[in-house]
Amino acid sequence: MRGFKEIFIFVAGASPQIITETIYALAQKKPPVHPDEIYIITTAHGKKIIIQALINEGILNSLCCEYGLPLINLGEENFIVPVDEHGQEIEDIRTDKDNEIIGDLISSFIREKAKDESARLHCSLAGGRKTMSFYLGSALQLFGRPWDKLYHVLVTPEFENNPEFYYKPKKNKLIIIKDKEGKERQLKTKDAQIFLAELPFIRLSHKFKFQRASFRELVAEGQREIDLAYIQPELRINLSDRLIFIGDKAIAMPPMLLFVYVAFCHQKLKACLHPERPYCYECRDCFGELIKLFDFESLKKLSNYYRALYRGVPLKTEEFLGKWERKNGLPVDTIRQYISKINKTIDLGLNEDSIKRFFTISAIRAYGSSRYGLSLEKSKIIFEETR
Repeated sequence: MRGFKEIFIFVAGASPQIITETIYALAQKKPPVHPDEIYIITTAHGKKIIIQALINEGILNSLCCEYGLPLINLGEENFIVPVDEHGQEIEDIRTDKDNEIIGDLISSFIREKAKDESARLHCSLAGGRKTMSFYLGSALQLFGRPWDKLYHVLVTPEFENNPEFYYKPKKNKLIIIKDKEGKERQLKTKDAQIFLAELPFIRLSHKFKFQRASFRELVAEGQREIDLAYIQPELRINLSDRLIFIGDKAIAMPPMLLFVYVAFCHQKLKACLHPERPYCYECRDCFGELIKLFDFESLKKLSNYYRALYRGVPLKTEEFLGKWERKNGLPVDTIRQYISKINKTIDLGLNEDSIKRFFTISAIRAYGSSRYGLSLEKSKIIFEETR
């Protein structure tokens, strides 16, 4: 069995009980799970309450001693507290700005901890404001690995949030509580039950390469990736077999048509004016004029694609370059005819009208002339290895 460094991560507010209850519950698992590191994401107010109960009153130490757990020493480095624009710890999560800050903090913290492939994250979302729990679960969806865990600790209702109950002691104790009418009654700790519900979640970290920093931007980026995955399938190009694959649909093309189509794919990948942008969106700045895209110098740069169409036979490439050198490249009228045939081939090969516009060659009128290119996202273009 793979040995992980076990990292416990909590969101907590004014109820430090969820920390000891979760530690207790994980220690009861078979095999037991003990923390190598603990981090508590909380507010300045929550930090004071947690320190008072778990450290100053010795409750965390009592839990470890009673059940023979490795001792847990909490210090400043174990508390993750959001700060405002003035560098002051935030007392509570009340405003939209507070929520934005805590969301960014939780997502960046989980992202950083998830970079360690030797660590397993155990995230408990039972405490803190509801938004804190939401952010923790969402951050784990964005960056969690298959072995990371998300929990919600559940306690018998009578003992839930009880200021005297932090875990189930080995020796039965009596706890005095008051009902709604103010009448006192006794609870026996032996009757308490602590359940640790492991929550399933969708893991996206190995599906998308997230670039953004803030939580809001990460969500927008993830949504964009999902939308693109649904709307725009991959375009895979196999030159030696003279095929393109749009999703799982194979479309065959004659060599010259495929060469011209590949030239536009090359243009999409290599002529991007905004490489820092992870998505093309509606950008068409890579579109070019036909006379420049297929002049002789461009054909020489693209000749490796032509060679691959004929599986490396050098004579074919030499004949191709020799033919078009005399005319300084492909004539514009000829290219337009090829584009028409390419688009017709793709139109006939695809059943879904909604995606054809991404894969056919289109033109825009700009700067006094027509420029041509593909509207497909550049990340969707894949050249397969040729034989």
